[in-house]
Amino acid sequence: MAHVTRPDGCRLYVELHGDPSSPPMLLLEGMGGDIPGWRRNIPTLARACFVVAYDHRGNGKSDDPPGPATMRTFVDDGCAVLDAVDVDRAHLYGQSFGGMVALELALTHPERVRTLILAATHAGPAHAVPVADPTVPKGEPWRSLYAPGFPDEHPGHVANDLAVARAGTQHETGERRQWEAMQGFDAYERLGGLHMPTLIVHGTEDRLVAPANAERLAAAIPGAELRWLAGAGHLYHSEQPSIADGAVIDFIRRHP
Repeated sequence: MAHVTRPDGCRLYVELHGDPSSPPMLLLEGMGGDIPGWRRNIPTLARACFVVAYDHRGNGKSDDPPGPATMRTFVDDGCAVLDAVDVDRAHLYGQSFGGMVALELALTHPERVRTLILAATHAGPAHAVPVADPTVPKGEPWRSLYAPGFPDEHPGHVANDLAVARAGTQHETGERRQWEAMQGFDAYERLGGLHMPTLIVHGTEDRLVAPANAERLAAAIPGAELRWLAGAGHLYHSEQPSIADGAVIDFIRRHP
């Protein structure tokens, strides 16, 4: 499958990985990201799940249509992708902005969700805990994506991440539209209505979304499990792919 076309004409780029008879997992990427951002994770996840990965509108190889978009727009896109691949219920795995899409999808369409995996995210800016010290060297904003010291200790790893990001399609308005959708998003008071198995994953050194937000989610969502990735930053799944993937697969196998 290459694209799913939405009613407004927006084409969403979709990739399928793994055995279609395995439990389905919908990957929901972060703001401005694209499928290659999951390249260190998809091969492992696809050994346990039928992975459905797609680029949000305005991200990667998906279209960047004009006009505003709300969080509901991104939720409807996700449901349309599931429909296109004949998946009724999926494990939702959302990172950062994708975690907010996953939250809203789970709240408004709980019948589509097997489990909810929320990574490096929060329930909306109105109740988000800010990062205490987000300062990074001038001219190197990408350092905020990683744990302090990681880029210097693993320069080849980070260089590869940056090269892959630069090679991706860059939409001028896509990231801004996602940021605007996030500003209008607030799920905090509704978190108690989530009753599917939920895993929260967060790096202890995240400098974009403060780790305290993971604790808030875990406290508000009934029965939620919290898994810390010690020493990892916002791109925990790039820094510690084997540990992150192992935690996600273990959770899914306990909640098929």
